Amino acid sequence: MKFNKWLVAGGVILVGAGLAPWGVGYVTEQQWSRAALEVNAAQPFVHLETQQYQRGVLASEAAGTLTITDPARGDSYRIGFRVKVSHGVTGSLMDFRPDAGWQPEGANWFRGEKPRLTLETRVWGSATLVLEAPAMAIDNPASGESLRSSGGLASISVGSLGEQADLMLVWPALSLSGPELDLAVDDVHLEQSLAWLSGDIWTGTGTLSVESLSVQSPGAEPVVLDGLAMTSASEAKDQDRRLDSTLELDVASVSVGSDAFGPQRMAVSVDNLDVASWNAFSSAMTDLQAMTVKAGAGGGASFEQQMAVMQRFNESIRDLAAAGFSAGIRELSLETPEGPVQGSLDISHPELSGAEKDAMLMVMQGLTGELDFSMPMALAEDYAAVRMQVAPLIKQGLLVQEGDRLVMGGRMEDLVLDINGLQIPLPPLL
Repeated sequence: MKFNKWLVAGGVILVGAGLAPWGVGYVTEQQWSRAALEVNAAQPFVHLETQQYQRGVLASEAAGTLTITDPARGDSYRIGFRVKVSHGVTGSLMDFRPDAGWQPEGANWFRGEKPRLTLETRVWGSATLVLEAPAMAIDNPASGESLRSSGGLASISVGSLGEQADLMLVWPALSLSGPELDLAVDDVHLEQSLAWLSGDIWTGTGTLSVESLSVQSPGAEPVVLDGLAMTSASEAKDQDRRLDSTLELDVASVSVGSDAFGPQRMAVSVDNLDVASWNAFSSAMTDLQAMTVKAGAGGGASFEQQMAVMQRFNESIRDLAAAGFSAGIRELSLETPEGPVQGSLDISHPELSGAEKDAMLMVMQGLTGELDFSMPMALAEDYAAVRMQVAPLIKQGLLVQEGDRLVMGGRMEDLVLDINGLQIPLPPLL
């Protein structure tokens, strides 16, 4: 009797294991359809269309097109693709391949394996997209240009039903050579962790490091940036109603020919940004971009639609300013052989009460700002290109000499910009 019970239990397990891939395949098809809809609805520049999806028990096949629109010119590029899907007990593996292949017919870009793009999904809503790129060499005899890549790895892992994401990129070497420019990048490493806050806003931290970046053009000395590092962080506060964001860029040294100097640093931040107002601004901006793309394709929006979007855009800027914020370049420090270049810039708007917001005529009237900048006089004396840029500023009194340095100190308030005592009325643009 006990043996029969175990036999029945084993049979149920075997049947469940056999049916699991079919259920996983059904869930995978639904997840893919939902993801395509969300991609298309989120922005107007990338459109994903599934033309065919044939679901089986252990495997499926799909085909579709990816359309990418250039926001500047309105041109569209279509890429057809096919997908082979294998189903497991808890998830599926989707293997993508372009219809035309990874390289033009007759080309020999890849000496060994071809690139591989896969998407691994789980029934509980997580997914990992991975691109494995082998070594690649592309030559264009007509233009004299060539591209060399060591190959690399890129991945995006999405969890919590799309509310968390982790990005990673590792690329040891990449170079582009041509008659006008030689560019080489070594040891690129990117890591980014994101958590969805609301609307189009994500919080999290990220790091980007590049061991070296070199640029050389004919007749000029090579310029090399060593030890480039970028860090970013966005954090919600005040019960997720406000947002602080920072971006820091550091370069260990810059070399021009045989001369090297550094370190270089710039830090930028946006503080106390109202989340709801920023989402409204982002949505209006996306709709404006979508109208521009449609107009370029000959399908422009009606006058009433354009006016409605412009009204939303103006109201979002007004609400964003009235909620109060501060933004600027918190630190600029550039080391040169002639001495340091230093500066900072801050622009802010106070938070307004309801009555003050109703009485606000324009955004710029409430904006205030501080500017501080200084550079060695020797930079203007020794380098003609720098001298041509700063000479008009010196003539107008916007840069003044203090000892061996050129300085600029400014303040903005009540639509007036005061730089070194020179008052400049500002036009009421906003």
